[in-house]
Amino acid sequence: MAKLLFFGRLGDLAGGIERSVGLSEPHSVAALIGVLEAGDRLLGSALLEGRVRYALNGTIVDRDAMVADGDELAFLPPVSGG
Repeated sequence: MAKLLFFGRLGDLAGGIERSVGLSEPHSVAALIGVLEAGDRLLGSALLEGRVRYALNGTIVDRDAMVADGDELAFLPPVSGG
């Protein structure tokens, strides 16, 4: 199982901060977003926003990064403040 983490408003859209998905083979971040979007268009659209970042096992990656079983993928919304 891969663990998906949704922070900030993305957690609100996802209905919780954590989901697990079983992957029989590695998927790109973009492909996983496509799977999520198929079930929830609003969430999928939010995850594709240009300012959302993706962290795979603690390292910032782009949408082409491959996610496998046992990985942790965090979706990080833009942050503001001062």
